[in-house]
Amino acid sequence: MRVLIIGGSGFLGAELVRQATAAGHSTTATYATGPGDASQAAWCPLDLRDASRLDAVMAEIGPQIVINTSSRKDDWAVTAQGPVRLAKAAATYGSRLVHVSSDAVFSGARVHYDETCLPDPVTPYGAAKAAAETGVLAVHPEAVVARTSLIVGDGGSVHEQAVHELVTGTRSGVLFTDDIRCPVHVADLAAALLELASNDASGINHLAGPDAVSRHELGTLIARRDGLDASRLPEGLRAHSTLPGALDVRLDSRATQRKLITTLRGARQFCMATGVIAQPVGP
Repeated sequence: MRVLIIGGSGFLGAELVRQATAAGHSTTATYATGPGDASQAAWCPLDLRDASRLDAVMAEIGPQIVINTSSRKDDWAVTAQGPVRLAKAAATYGSRLVHVSSDAVFSGARVHYDETCLPDPVTPYGAAKAAAETGVLAVHPEAVVARTSLIVGDGGSVHEQAVHELVTGTRSGVLFTDDIRCPVHVADLAAALLELASNDASGINHLAGPDAVSRHELGTLIARRDGLDASRLPEGLRAHSTLPGALDVRLDSRATQRKLITTLRGARQFCMATGVIAQPVGP
């Protein structure tokens, strides 16, 4: 299977490259600033704002599967318009498309969100991600839009790095006790994305863990797993801060989980099981 991973040098993209190549797929990954270090994959520069470059990459590779992990905060051209341009290209070349979206498309007003819930973003980033979802499915109805939450690994995520820096005092700030999400392990997420790409799924799918935890509880779990003093983690309330965005967003992934062989573990489980890696889907 010829697989094209957009944003392959990022945290999720790198795990997708690892699993896709391990499964025997012919894998090409794109990057914006520099290639990753997976020697098994071919690497090429790509800016989704460049339609002619995108067409050239698609024509050269002829991918059967395209997985888009790219995003750039609230940059509308990259986060909203880029995925739609990619979806048009994937439809033209007959490629399966999996587009990774975010729980930022929700306001938190109803707390629990399944795949039938309509986006109601409250931040520019959430609005851009919501617009991308609508555009992708409009031009490529067979595509998969996979919403996810906080992505954690075995030490390499920004969340884990922040915990280590807060414990050691090399970073200022707090972890909020009222900011609730459903974290997912990067290995589980990558395996699930490859699985959705290889089956007949389409439309909106949720890929988040079953445990709803605050950022402070997640930090505590990470600290204990890594042998750090969790009591040193400063805590606070997001409601008392000036940061925009939803407080409590819990993605309900049960409907999507029923379609999958891959198990999406909760944070309380994967933080107790360092080194347990999900098995990639075969070619």
